[in-house]
Amino acid sequence: MTIRVLIVDDDPLLRAGLKLMLGGAPDIRVVGEAGDGTGVQGLIDRLAPDVVLMDIRMPGTDGLTATEAVRRRPGAPEVVILTTFDADEHVLRALRAGAAGFVLKDTPPGEIVDSVRRVAGGQPVLSPAVTKRLITRVAASGNDQRKTKAVDRLAELNVREREIAVAVGEGKSNAEISATLYLSVPTVKTHVSRILTKLDLNNRVQIALLVHDAGMLDDTR
Repeated sequence: MTIRVLIVDDDPLLRAGLKLMLGGAPDIRVVGEAGDGTGVQGLIDRLAPDVVLMDIRMPGTDGLTATEAVRRRPGAPEVVILTTFDADEHVLRALRAGAAGFVLKDTPPGEIVDSVRRVAGGQPVLSPAVTKRLITRVAASGNDQRKTKAVDRLAELNVREREIAVAVGEGKSNAEISATLYLSVPTVKTHVSRILTKLDLNNRVQIALLVHDAGMLDDTR
């Protein structure tokens, strides 16, 4: 299956480089590009991309606003944030909105291609370790209000699901959660899927963010 990609970035040279880079992959096709987020909704309607590579800082409609709008759509394409910062407050907000991850603009070409493939296959492009590091490094505003909301949402889970959610927030992989809680890996995957469904989340990055907001992690660990 060909992965259809839309590139949204205000730098025409970067767009050209990404188009050339991705166009060299036999299973990826760049179907369109835009210089800001203003026309992204129309392009998605017309081009039906599977993945959107979205710059976070752009004139006009910025990538953060565009990502939030895209991820609210039924059957939304996956969004990967393009950024020069690996611990940027805006990146964290985009992940909360449902972006599948982020790649730095100086990432080697092969890794960007691999990231597009992984996201199209339903995998976030953040390792558990990077997820935890990003969460702990970025100072967020409105913490008290967000904590109350996060605690209320996590109360919808049963005890085992909350244990697994906390383990996801701690940066553990499915295999590590399996070993810690004495569960099979398929059982862990099933619990993670149920957590995503119950809480109406897109990926395990959002689980980790929710657990962090609820104050359920030991930051000294």
